[in-house]
Amino acid sequence: MNLTATADVSAAPRDILREVFGYGAFRGHQAEVVDHVCAGGDALVLMPTGGGKSLCYQIPAIARHRAGHGVAIVVSPLIALMHDQVGALEEAGVNAAFLNSTLDSHQAQAVEAELRSGRLTLLYAAPERVLTPRFLGMMDALDERGHLSLFAIDEAHCVSQWGHDFREEYLGLSALHERYPRVPRIALTATADAHTRADIVTRLALEDARLFVSSFDRPNIRYTIVEKDSPREQMLRFLRDEHPGDAGIVYCGSRSKVDETATALSAAGIPALPYHAGLDAAVRREHQDRFLREDGLVMVATIAFGMGIDKPDVRFVAHLDLPKNIEAYYQETGRAGRDGQPADAWMAYGLADVVNQRRMIDESPAEEAFKRVQRGKLDALLALAEAHDCRRVRLLDYFGEASQPCGNCDNCVQPPETWDATEAARKALSCIWRFAQHPGGPSRFGAVHLIDVLRGKVTDKVTQFGHRDLTTFGIGADLSEAQWRGVIRQLVALGHVRAEGEFNTLELTESARSVLRGEVSITLRRPTEKKRGGSRRESKAPAAALALDDEAQTRFAALKAWRGTVAKAHGLPAYVVFHDATLAEVARTVPQSLDALARIGGVGAAKLERYGPDLLRVLDEGVA
Repeated sequence: MNLTATADVSAAPRDILREVFGYGAFRGHQAEVVDHVCAGGDALVLMPTGGGKSLCYQIPAIARHRAGHGVAIVVSPLIALMHDQVGALEEAGVNAAFLNSTLDSHQAQAVEAELRSGRLTLLYAAPERVLTPRFLGMMDALDERGHLSLFAIDEAHCVSQWGHDFREEYLGLSALHERYPRVPRIALTATADAHTRADIVTRLALEDARLFVSSFDRPNIRYTIVEKDSPREQMLRFLRDEHPGDAGIVYCGSRSKVDETATALSAAGIPALPYHAGLDAAVRREHQDRFLREDGLVMVATIAFGMGIDKPDVRFVAHLDLPKNIEAYYQETGRAGRDGQPADAWMAYGLADVVNQRRMIDESPAEEAFKRVQRGKLDALLALAEAHDCRRVRLLDYFGEASQPCGNCDNCVQPPETWDATEAARKALSCIWRFAQHPGGPSRFGAVHLIDVLRGKVTDKVTQFGHRDLTTFGIGADLSEAQWRGVIRQLVALGHVRAEGEFNTLELTESARSVLRGEVSITLRRPTEKKRGGSRRESKAPAAALALDDEAQTRFAALKAWRGTVAKAHGLPAYVVFHDATLAEVARTVPQSLDALARIGGVGAAKLERYGPDLLRVLDEGVA
């Protein structure tokens, strides 16, 4: 563990929290993390999205800089995060900068000059840049003068091959400890299971670091998972009923599906933009900037979008395709409700999702040990999707956290009906086996044909291959197509059936024997999507304003309009100037002086000096 004299850091972290960021108290483990890192200790921090990870290194960086320890280097792969956080720090009066590909050579040289001068408090850079000889040379010079205060490694799960977003360039970051052993390091992530956590410790040489694990619970997020049945229409219904006029993200599994979905949403009157790696970089940048700066936009994206997006008022995240694992699902859904206000995580999934995810694992060139871990991660996600009990309990249990039923997920709000599908599963497996034994045709067929045979439906294919003669023909006529889809999906999810080839034809696996012998029971939820009774919110007002009376709502609207003008002039997202929650509190309490305004959460010293008089003026006009 790296330790420098605690006395050297004279600026109290709580004073910095109040003075710079305008908040009166730390949340959760923040205070412990900050005190430990200010004292020069190494730390590994697991904290959920929206839990305040950035303050865990920003406040130590400010404290150590004021004590003469120099600049903190923040390693991040995310250009959007760099821009937003540097903008927010500058608004708060902190000297910060970034070095990335958006800067031209003259701009980069100016930042490097600031770095060498010692005036910078924080510098953000991507891992591949940090490890270049040029950058290492600048850090060597700073280290010789004792002017390297801290290394913060954000999105630390990227170093792990077991994680959902492995990035090879992160592997070289262990060199920071070898080269600068006296400089404290803090690694941070929102998602890491036991495998990933151990990998982070080993690969970043954090064996002596103190581990801080916050609760992974995001109680303001409602989790809902539905079986696919015209998924685009299901999503449109969800958006119209639950989130009219709200900002949100819709994740799709392919670029073509992103484009089609964005077009469909726009045609339905919902402003939407596509985002994926196939778009020109300038278009991606424009769409991301619009999403951050405009209200009520929906971003339809592949997983290329989202990391480092600090937009606090994302009211929903929807998945039209199954993510790779629970870590990916948790991180992507965690982009909703960062402001702590109610938000939704909605997902539609079906048999094709299960088949495609299993196939990607099976056909990958990775070693078998890696595939085995990935199958286990997928199984955990499928268990979450098929669950009849509390989604949140299952989700938190995956990360090793015990909890009680939340009363807020779909299964808690409207407990699903279930049925014993064991006998139906045996019928389906028997039919698949008989396909293989039947002469005069292919030995394997897809799910649609299997369901036709089980339900006794005479089709051209049934007639062509003589499947009316099978003993399983019609033995499942008592079940609907939707029920049979659920049975087959569960058999594939549990690994008793494998889908192969271009047409996803079905074959039995070795474990199917245990089901056929009646040794395994299968319970399924009834395949019905239950709709909630109307929209959760009757007003389209921002969540932070819902508790305001009519006069305060008017003041809040005036404050937001003023903030929008300021943000546009500064080239920043509006929430970087002030969060909705801060403006709502100003509108509610109507402070009459700068001293009173200074007591509002989110109004630090620099913002008070810069914007205080304008805020009071807007309030006066609103009251008048």
